[in-house]
Amino acid sequence: MQKQQKFSANEKMSDLINENHSLLLVISRFGLSLGFGDKTVKEVCQLNGIDCTTFLAVVNFLSEGNFEVGVDYENISIVTVIDYLKNSHVYFLDFKLPAIRNKLLEAINAPDQSIPYEVIFMKFFDEYFSEVRKHMEYENKVVFPYVLKLLKGEKDPKYNINVFQERHNEIESKLEELKNILIKYYPAKGNNHLLTEVLFDILSCEIDLASHNRVEDYLFVPAIEDIERKKSQVQ
Repeated sequence: MQKQQKFSANEKMSDLINENHSLLLVISRFGLSLGFGDKTVKEVCQLNGIDCTTFLAVVNFLSEGNFEVGVDYENISIVTVIDYLKNSHVYFLDFKLPAIRNKLLEAINAPDQSIPYEVIFMKFFDEYFSEVRKHMEYENKVVFPYVLKLLKGEKDPKYNINVFQERHNEIESKLEELKNILIKYYPAKGNNHLLTEVLFDILSCEIDLASHNRVEDYLFVPAIEDIERKKSQVQ
């Protein structure tokens, strides 16, 4: 028996955002734009060609903050989940992390900072950025194509989703290191508003990346494992 979910198809899309502001990012990664009016979740999904069951599975999973999806995996559109994850990658790699980098560079180069920390902090951030890019490009180029072929009945005998899971380290951990270094050891003079703002952005990004990984670990991977298991039983 499936548990009662927090949000339903008949609720207004705008009510989801008003109740949980973090869902604004989730909604945008489904390719949905603002201007919902009084349309329900179901109506917005139908107008935009989004599988409503999958949309609600992700939204409820993230808003409830647990590790249970609450929907049978066979009812989830894997293609929709992949599109969501790809859009998330674009957001992090092409927008959020470059924006944080620019703001961090501006903050540590503020004229009232007497010690040149630019090389140290930017090297740390760029190494982290490179790690995230490598991680997400692997998913884009290896994992997602594998899954899409699997959905068509083409099983790669040399690969399975556990290979991805084993190398799926938590990419948000290095960002946490940068955050802690800035909080504990950066000798800012006076009230550095830029540094405070970039720290807030890093904190938000850290939470966002953790949510992204939860969707992969507790929704995407188990759903693919379920498909692989059923296909192996048929063979």
